[in-house]
Amino acid sequence: MAFFPYRLARRVCWPAATRGWRMFATTVASRPIIVHKLGLDILKDPWFNKGTAFPITERDRLDLRGLLPPIVLTAQQQIDRFMVDLNRSQVNARDGPSDNISLAKWRVLNRLHDRNGTMYYKVLIDYIEELAPIVYTPTVGLVCQNYSGLFRRPRGMYFSAADRGEMMSMVYNWPAEQVDMIVITDGSRILGLGDLGVQGIGIPIGKVDLYVAAAGIHPQRVLPIMIDVGTNNERLLKDPLYLGLQQRRLDGEEYLAVLDEFMEAVFTRWPTVIVQFEDFQSKWALKLLQRYRNTYRMFNDDVQGTVAIAGLLGAVRAQGRTMIDFPRQKIVVAGAGSAGLGVVNAARKTMAKMLGDNESAFESAGRQFWVVDAEGLITDERPGIDTETLPFARKAKEVGLLGLREGSSLIEVVKKVKPDVLLGLSAVGGLFSKEVLEALKDSTSVRPAIFPMSNPTKNAECTPEDAFSILGEQILFASGSPFKAVDLGNGKFGHCNQANAMYLFPGIGLGTLLSGARVISDGMLQAAAVCLAAYMKEEDVLDGIIYPPISRIRDITREVAAAVIREAVAEDLAEGREDMDPMELRRLDKAETLAYVKSHMWEPDYATLVYMD
Repeated sequence: MAFFPYRLARRVCWPAATRGWRMFATTVASRPIIVHKLGLDILKDPWFNKGTAFPITERDRLDLRGLLPPIVLTAQQQIDRFMVDLNRSQVNARDGPSDNISLAKWRVLNRLHDRNGTMYYKVLIDYIEELAPIVYTPTVGLVCQNYSGLFRRPRGMYFSAADRGEMMSMVYNWPAEQVDMIVITDGSRILGLGDLGVQGIGIPIGKVDLYVAAAGIHPQRVLPIMIDVGTNNERLLKDPLYLGLQQRRLDGEEYLAVLDEFMEAVFTRWPTVIVQFEDFQSKWALKLLQRYRNTYRMFNDDVQGTVAIAGLLGAVRAQGRTMIDFPRQKIVVAGAGSAGLGVVNAARKTMAKMLGDNESAFESAGRQFWVVDAEGLITDERPGIDTETLPFARKAKEVGLLGLREGSSLIEVVKKVKPDVLLGLSAVGGLFSKEVLEALKDSTSVRPAIFPMSNPTKNAECTPEDAFSILGEQILFASGSPFKAVDLGNGKFGHCNQANAMYLFPGIGLGTLLSGARVISDGMLQAAAVCLAAYMKEEDVLDGIIYPPISRIRDITREVAAAVIREAVAEDLAEGREDMDPMELRRLDKAETLAYVKSHMWEPDYATLVYMD
């Protein structure tokens, strides 16, 4: 995150007479901000700089006359000029031309962020559908792979294994007196690219930008963080330009000691902060979630499978049934890493809740999943099966009735199970081969769903062209990375849904923040997924559109946040905030909850600046 002088702005925008976040959120743009700098120092400050939008009176007041071109542009004119520059056919980065237009655009956006934070978020919000793939998936994968060479100025914070014993004091180096949202990674499993070490910081940077753009969390209250515990990537260990610790990753108790110290430090300074864990390797992702989720306000949307659950529920609707029929879905899952097991676990809990939320329901729901990894179908006869995988292993005797066994191939499983959904979370590009897709033709569903969810694009288990050409126009297709619609001829197109995590995590974070929930429960995550699945109109769903357009993201986030708040209240987890106590929250109806959420979403508007010595 670029340095924004939060303490300075807060002194003016949140005086003692106001009450908490509501006043901050709704008055930042309208109340004048007192600054203690003039001239070029103002223009070099990304939070106060308005560029050519400074009115003449402010130019005189702040000693800016003559330091800018004489014309005064509106914010919209600035945006229009910027987009012309961004979309030129040959976009050049400052350090030379790029042969990758998306990466070049990321550089141009990054420079805008460095010089004018308000305009950066104006552009991102106005063009979110076009720019989300640049600031996040899939371009962020390329950014992370090259981050050591792209690094120009720091964003966020870096805590490393070398900082043990110092984190409690380090956390006070960040200038914001209040942080609402932290996104953290250790760089061990960046998308489907593996261990990228400290270069994984690109993921938290991209996600906090989406928290601002989609959820309206103030940019001075979000913080991307990298936990550098080393890397096992041989190329990075030998790269003299690599910016991280050039040592092997810590493991075991040493690794946990670093994370424990970090969590204690962060929540000591900011007790109400929410921490989102992102792209941790399978070995640790579930363990860390279980270790911290009942003590701290934290979640891991990949492991907890929220956006995938929304897609699965949407698929039920698109197949002509209601969401309550979800427990009848037969689902084959390719991939048993943290994401794969996380989705299965979340889907199983959702099914169980629909069936009565008891032990029998949970057992029944488990029989709807067949999990396949690199060694084939996972059963209870798998030698050396780990504790995280064991709950999802099928009983060998049970699958034997279908003619399957321990280690049966994906093709065999698809042929015998005839699933309603084929879900890919393997990070193996092309895993859904022609043979696998051909096997899905015998699905008992008239409209089978194919979800190649692995990121980035090259790791998708299949392309939409392959899926539609083999299985026809009636299938449902949803991927983790964006794909264009497929021309099926005769004026028909195969719709390519993107199961983008940004549909849900901003609303989960905002809803948790505004409810004051002390933890983030499974019920709150399920409420978010159900809300998204129900968002689309019936006619759209029947056309195969199960995720809404990203252009609606702020409206979607409002709805999701409101659903999370209502669930937190229902579970008696909501502790409220300074401007809304738990009893007041409980009395809000749906419309009032939506209005409450909307009133707390920050809008990027230029504030009037007043100099004071």
